[in-house]
Amino acid sequence: MHGFVIGLDLGTSGVRAVAVASSGKILGLGSSTLPATKATGSLREQSPEDWWNGCRTALDELGQKLDLSAARAIAVDATSGTILPVDNHNHPLASARMYDDADTGDLAAKIKHLAPRESAAHGATSPAARALEWAKLPRLHCIIHQADWINGCLGATNWQTDENNALKTGYDPVRRCWPDWLRDFGLSPGLLPEVVPVGTPIGHVSAQAAIALGIPEGIIIAAGTTDGCATFLASGASHIGDATTALGSTIVLKLLSSQPIFAPQFGIYSHRLGDQWLAGGASNCGGKTLLPLFDSQQLEALDDKMRPEKLLGLDYYPLPSIGERFPIADAQMKPRLSPRPTDDAEFLQAILEGFSEVERLGYARLAEWGGPTLNSVRHAGGGSKNKTWMQLRAQALKVPLLPSWSEEAAAGTARLAWQGLSGKIINP
Repeated sequence: MHGFVIGLDLGTSGVRAVAVASSGKILGLGSSTLPATKATGSLREQSPEDWWNGCRTALDELGQKLDLSAARAIAVDATSGTILPVDNHNHPLASARMYDDADTGDLAAKIKHLAPRESAAHGATSPAARALEWAKLPRLHCIIHQADWINGCLGATNWQTDENNALKTGYDPVRRCWPDWLRDFGLSPGLLPEVVPVGTPIGHVSAQAAIALGIPEGIIIAAGTTDGCATFLASGASHIGDATTALGSTIVLKLLSSQPIFAPQFGIYSHRLGDQWLAGGASNCGGKTLLPLFDSQQLEALDDKMRPEKLLGLDYYPLPSIGERFPIADAQMKPRLSPRPTDDAEFLQAILEGFSEVERLGYARLAEWGGPTLNSVRHAGGGSKNKTWMQLRAQALKVPLLPSWSEEAAAGTARLAWQGLSGKIINP
């Protein structure tokens, strides 16, 4: 099959565009940086226009490496739980509220009384809670997810989302519908997009988007997924019991299972991927903890000074700020980063030991709630370049640690673009 497809990955801090051939070969990459998230208390916001500009910049860079006129389909992944309200022309009616926005007052408590235990809509960062605050906006047509908005900019016109992005907004992936409790909560399902399986064709690139992005008019737009699920798809994991850990701004765990696992009291939820399930969760620990403490040069210099074979055992829980999602779901949980050693290398090692324990506890939680035996863990993200962290993870998990097929979530999303084009997901 000739040509290639494009996967777009919208993260917290940037956009990545990857071209993938039907053979699984990655042909090129483009990237861009997004402005910092605006934080006011527990409120977290970004401008949707910045996302679109980021897509344009990333695709422009990709277009400098290969001829984009050969592209045949495109799919988008984005941060799970980031939402925004739009009018009937896809124009934003407010800033987008991000996945880690916990400024929801007592609405999480109301959801707790209405939603079933297994719903992924529970918690202070619930997109359903944020969506309710927009339900009476003038000119409101639909409350959509980050990936949905980009799809609309590309040319999709039917207000559709995928089963993975819809999950935390309250979607029931077992019954495959928006549940009745959302209406009792005050959020009409009529204000939410139609939900389709990942990889479903949902439209064609418009003439306007083609001109703006330099891609062919009329190529298929396939329903994408969340950034965490895209990372799993990019890993090459394919068997029950295979897992992936994304070591980025946050630590995201995904385990391929034959059945869904739901334990919202521990931040565990399951995304649907065909007839199988991706069970897992996302901790707030990760690169966001390290960035205020060490710059990249310090992290590199300290890596050779740490001694992972000799654990410090300081029992850190290295959150970047108050609040945790998984493997402990506690919006009031405080970072535990003391006592602080006087030696910077020891301080960093104690933090990385904490990260490794968070990951170990995460997979233990999944096993506790019916997950399959953990066979292997593939990894991606900036943290995988730190050899001390890798050794600490190996000591904690005691299973083979394998590199991913690709480090790029966008490459995983490109597999869904091929599915939208041919009806079959490619294997790397």
